[in-house]
Formats: sequence, C-alpha cells, structure tokens
Amino acid sequence: MFTGLVEATGKVRSIDFDGDQARLNVTIPFASDLKDGESVAVNGCCLTVTTHDDQTACFDVLKQTLDVTSLGELGEGSMVNLERAMLASDRFGGHFVQGHVDATGEILDLTEHGQDHRLEISLPGDIQTLCIDKGSLAIDGISLTIAELKANSAVFWIIPHTMQETRLSDAQVGQKVNLEADVIAKHVAKLLEGRTA
Repeated sequence: MFTGLVEATGKVRSIDFDGDQARLNVTIPFASDLKDGESVAVNGCCLTVTTHDDQTACFDVLKQTLDVTSLGELGEGSMVNLERAMLASDRFGGHFVQGHVDATGEILDLTEHGQDHRLEISLPGDIQTLCIDKGSLAIDGISLTIAELKANSAVFWIIPHTMQETRLSDAQVGQKVNLEADVIAKHVAKLLEGRTA
C-alpha cells in the first residue's frame, strides 16, 4: 500500500527486454535501505525488488504490467517517481494507492500559470466514471486532486513543490502516464454492478 506522496525520483539505468518481459534497473537514492523482495512504486506501478546494491535496484516486469502501464516506454536516463510501501506508523498524507495501474492516459496540457502549472490528462471512459470533482487520482504514482472533471479528461493544478520533486518536471505533452483510480470508488462500482446484474 502506498500514499501517492512521491518519496524521490530516480533514473533508469537500463531496461532490457526478453521476449514479453523486461528487467528494469533504476538508480534509487534509497537503494541501500532496500531489501530483496520489497515493494517499490515506480511511476505508480508496484514492483518487487529482485536484486539491489547501494545505488540501484532491479525489477522484473511481466508482460501484463508492460501491457497495462507506460513502463515499456522508458529508456536509459528516463526519470521515474519512486515511493516505498508505507509503514503502519507513518502519517497518511495522500490517498490509498495500491500501485495497481488501471490504465494509461496522455498529457494533453502542461502549462505554467504564475507559480503553478495546469495539467490536463486524457481519461479512458472506464476510469472517468470512477472520478469525481475534488476526488483523488494517482498519475504516475502521484496522488493528485481533480480540479475539473471533463467528459474525456481531468484537470489538475500542480504546486511548485510537486512540480520540482516529481517526474512532472521532465514531462511533455503527448507523454503517456499511468493512472490508478481510487480503490474505494472501484469497490463501490463493482458492488453496484453486481446489484444491477
């Protein structure tokens, strides 16, 4: 379980494809604190540390993950958002984020407005129905509040701290991003679906 509060950013050292799978090697500021088998959210995807040293960690990425997320588009030097699984003793500052990506969207707008930035992301229909104005949506693992919900997209206002401390500082219009809808909304939708069936 994660909070969507990005702990650090890292850089992709390499991504090696082997058939339908890949081995992702990332330079991580807290790599020396990791243990093999530990979960780390990489751009909002919950991945398992397979090996690590004091500077890097390796993750095996399955076909299912490559199919559903934007991880397959990473290359050497790509910046990634990183978050370790939350401790039960920590403050819970974001929202419930599982690291289970539901779909990808595309950055439609990323423009500066004074000290803030306006970010607009396209939403597939099945994700849009799980969103509400002022609700939460994880974008590449960042817990963000929806400022405006449109028919096929959502608008967010990004404060300078979030812009500087996440991979949004390196983002471009047209770039794919990972989306994870609120887990409570997903459960409610599933329960209601069962009732109507």
